[in-house]
Amino acid sequence: MGKVVLVTGAARHLGGRFVRRVQRDPEVDRVVAVDAVAPAHDLGGADFVRADIRQPAIARVLAEHDVDTVVHMDVTGTALGTGGRTSVKETNVIGTMQLLGACQKSPRIKRLVIKSSTSVYGSAPRDPAVFTETTPAKSLPSGGFAKDAVEVEGYVRGFARRRPDVAVCVLRFANILGPRVDSPLGEYLSLPVLPTVLGYDPRLQFVHEDDVIDVLQLGAKEPRRATLNSGTFNIAGDGVLLLSQCARRLGRPTVPVLLPAVTWVGSALRTVGVTDFAPEQIRLLTHGRVVSTVQMRETLGFTPRFTTAETFADFTAGRGPGLLPPERLAGAVDRVAARLAHSPVESVESGD
Repeated sequence: MGKVVLVTGAARHLGGRFVRRVQRDPEVDRVVAVDAVAPAHDLGGADFVRADIRQPAIARVLAEHDVDTVVHMDVTGTALGTGGRTSVKETNVIGTMQLLGACQKSPRIKRLVIKSSTSVYGSAPRDPAVFTETTPAKSLPSGGFAKDAVEVEGYVRGFARRRPDVAVCVLRFANILGPRVDSPLGEYLSLPVLPTVLGYDPRLQFVHEDDVIDVLQLGAKEPRRATLNSGTFNIAGDGVLLLSQCARRLGRPTVPVLLPAVTWVGSALRTVGVTDFAPEQIRLLTHGRVVSTVQMRETLGFTPRFTTAETFADFTAGRGPGLLPPERLAGAVDRVAARLAHSPVESVESGD
């Protein structure tokens, strides 16, 4: 008999995509999709169970379906439907605690995959140039989804100590983008004008939603020869982009704002429901964050299909043209550069 895979967060876009993908794995016999709300998308031949992972009943679901592999994707920074920040935090933290408690009691569980985030490293002025999986955060996140992710990973480490027989794979994803993914950063980048922090141009990494599905499936399978898919891994596309480069490629003008005023701007945008410009996102858009993906390639054996730049290009293609179309903006920059090259100031300097 093949494996029985339980996937949480099946009502979300990525959860639904993964449920449909893992059904095509010949090693998988059944897929159990779980969420507190009914999904609006098709789940193929998966067994959908409407269950709230914050409730102890999730243990009964594991037992009734003889689940041996759990892929926990219901760790997220955005609410689904009418739920607010409180509901998201409860699902992230309390839901994970209940799920891990159920897994600990189940003798059939052999593999656990956790969708986490590189936000666990925080964003601070004294951060290292590149975070590895073992680099401690200079300033631990104090709130929001980043703090949830830190707490979730703490509970997962405790579970791994209590159940050393279970292969645990924690995937720390960089900012996930794609044509259809909804995220706070995606909402921010979709604004007609991008507020930025005056004097800062952070480095950003992205991972494509297609690569997210691929690596989750890799984590849920038995390791391939010469690889190991238990442990903690940073997942990101090659390369980095500066926020200013992102704005130019989107054709979005930027409005630099003094750092003390950014919080006020974020609160105003959040109040009117434009985007969740939370403090953790403000820190990311101030100091940026870059992670090493050496372990992803050499140990996990995963190579993303999309670079950071290609991921962003695919995201951009799904958005409407900005106020400053990139080709016009590039032309304007070239004309300014040409004029500066022949300016009187340069002529005087070259003659000295």
